[in-house]
Amino acid sequence: MSFAIHGLGTANPPDAVTAADGLGLARKLAGADVRTSTWLVPVYEKSGVERRFQVIGGAVVRDVLDGEDRVSSPFYPTPARDNVGPTTAERMTMYAAEAGPLALRAAAQAVAESGFAPDSFTHLVTVSCTGFGAPGVDLALIRGLGLRPTVERTNVGFMGCHGALNGLRVAHAFAAAHPGARVLVTAVELCSLHYYYGNEADKLIANAIFADGAAAVAGQWEASGPRERAVPLQLRASGSCLIPESAADMAWTVGDNGFAMTLSRRVPGLIAAHLKPWLDGWLRDNGLSLADVKSWAVHPGGPKILVAVEEALGLPPAALASSRAVFADRGNMSSPTVLFVLDKLRREGAPGPCVALGFGPGLVAEAALFA
Repeated sequence: MSFAIHGLGTANPPDAVTAADGLGLARKLAGADVRTSTWLVPVYEKSGVERRFQVIGGAVVRDVLDGEDRVSSPFYPTPARDNVGPTTAERMTMYAAEAGPLALRAAAQAVAESGFAPDSFTHLVTVSCTGFGAPGVDLALIRGLGLRPTVERTNVGFMGCHGALNGLRVAHAFAAAHPGARVLVTAVELCSLHYYYGNEADKLIANAIFADGAAAVAGQWEASGPRERAVPLQLRASGSCLIPESAADMAWTVGDNGFAMTLSRRVPGLIAAHLKPWLDGWLRDNGLSLADVKSWAVHPGGPKILVAVEEALGLPPAALASSRAVFADRGNMSSPTVLFVLDKLRREGAPGPCVALGFGPGLVAEAALFA
């Protein structure tokens, strides 16, 4: 038995920011003592991100780079906002306007691919850590897709980059507990809303890699055996591991001027030291070994995190090629990113079993097994 994913959709905002423009923005928006520093250049050159899609893009980016506030954006730097940027309320106003439509685009793709009628979904799971609002994304999906008003809603909030895997776990449990259930999971993040304007190194590095996106899956509980049509992704199991003595190394905190990311230099080393012992045991509990895993969907939190996973598990660089490709072309979109990687793998015909991995505040490693 498994949670069979019949549809998967992804979406990004229309405006892309190149690495060169990202560096230009950093020169304008970073703290005063950073703007003329030399270390920003290698941060962007070595980020591994070639472009990112952002709701804070297009005209706003051009205004900042040109030094002209033509669209009157709260993200435009002014003396009053120096080193802080917009208030959290201003950022959440944009989240309320942009998150729902972006999530709807991804969810509509997933529903269309599944072939399920919108009013046949019994459960809706929404995932986000970059904004709050009620009613919010769930209402936008119910209205936009034509879901039944009695659809059972659950929000997975503030779980960070592995949030989509938490959402899939919830969907798996709902589908297993309720015969005939159909579940839509939608993850949407607008990381660009929390662009950091100060001079703390870890937060400036986050500015170089985070982006915006949405992804959704539509599925139901199914028995093993012949199906009417191929179902490329079947969630069989999920797992979670809190890495010891790491609470201060990755955090996501609500502040007066956006949500602040803490990402210490210890994170890759912690992953390298603790991932394999736990993953070996988890796979063994599911009747597998590392050698049995044929494809990997690893959340690309950054280049060093991908290298840490490769070294910890003894994987060749080719094993995480899809993760690197998504990262280069889309950046780190937080929770939806691993679903972008899964989508790329399935379109490439990657073999199973497949293990998806994500890492989030805690520091916590999350895994999902697809067969």
